[in-house]
Amino acid sequence: MDPNRLRKFLRPLQVLLGVGSLICANELCAQTTPVGQIPSSLPGQTTEDLNRRLEQSTKKLSSSAPDSEADEYLIGVDDLLEITVFEAPELNRTVRVSASGEISLELLGTVKAAGLTPRELESVLQSSLRRTYMKDPHVGVFVRELQSHSVSVVGAVKKPGVFQIRGAKTVLELLSMAEGLADDAGDTVVVMRGAGSPANAASAEGFQDGKNGIIEVNLKGLLESVNPAFNVPVHPGDIVKVTRAGIVYVVGDVKKPGGFVLHNNENISALQALSLAEGLTRTSAKSQAKIIRTDQNTDKRIAIPIDLGKILASRSPDPMLQPKDIVFIPDSSAKSAFYRGAEAALSTATGVAIYRW
Repeated sequence: MDPNRLRKFLRPLQVLLGVGSLICANELCAQTTPVGQIPSSLPGQTTEDLNRRLEQSTKKLSSSAPDSEADEYLIGVDDLLEITVFEAPELNRTVRVSASGEISLELLGTVKAAGLTPRELESVLQSSLRRTYMKDPHVGVFVRELQSHSVSVVGAVKKPGVFQIRGAKTVLELLSMAEGLADDAGDTVVVMRGAGSPANAASAEGFQDGKNGIIEVNLKGLLESVNPAFNVPVHPGDIVKVTRAGIVYVVGDVKKPGGFVLHNNENISALQALSLAEGLTRTSAKSQAKIIRTDQNTDKRIAIPIDLGKILASRSPDPMLQPKDIVFIPDSSAKSAFYRGAEAALSTATGVAIYRW
């Protein structure tokens, strides 16, 4: 056969073989990629890494944003005000705003203060004094204590509580005031609008404005995105909640002991958790592994023996883990008693790093 005709005949076959090889290679790569090595949103980061990023984001935001004037603050019920009349020091008073939103001053009686800024209240007092007692009075209003503009921060933060804010803050600022995220922080920050909070109808990728004034903010988008829309404004009366995620712990004779956050509280198996811990060492006692589980009703701990050797060989089922489970793999030289090993696992799990995979 003519060599040129032969090459034309074989060229389509070579193309098909090349495509087939590429497909097979991709499938093989997908099959051999271990659990935990697949690229993720926050690969290998600990809670300390997230809090460090939170601190950096807050500092960057505060340095780039202009300082808000104190006069923008709206006076509310139970706020403590310091009133200064410069031409008549004997009229100076420190008063608290009553439940009806009023303050009581000598010579002027009751004056409506709630809902006004300090500068607006200064103008009201100056006008009242000008009409009655003084020709050109000058009055200063200083908010000594904030009691009416509270925001609650709850959930998986280090310091949950009620914080008084001056004007509007952002989610990042509130998380910083709560001293950062706890180890079991989930993937979502929920902002629940208070009754008097301004409506926020904005929407962006990473958070959604739901019904009943509830906004869900994706934590990854909040910490990594340059889009300011993720940093949702928080107003007095709002509630900021960091959702909690389940954590499973793998401790003992493994390459990377630690706690691993479960995305959306999903369940993983013992082998998947072992893969996140980067596998066993040469000295691991595979047949003596245990799952330490706490009964949520009685708080009693139970130790469930598992044989990782049989599980790896597909001769035993791969058990599913529950949040707060501890997978303990002892050293092959360890001959400790059954429950002594369990107590060692519990004490070790309290000091390990928490990873997000």
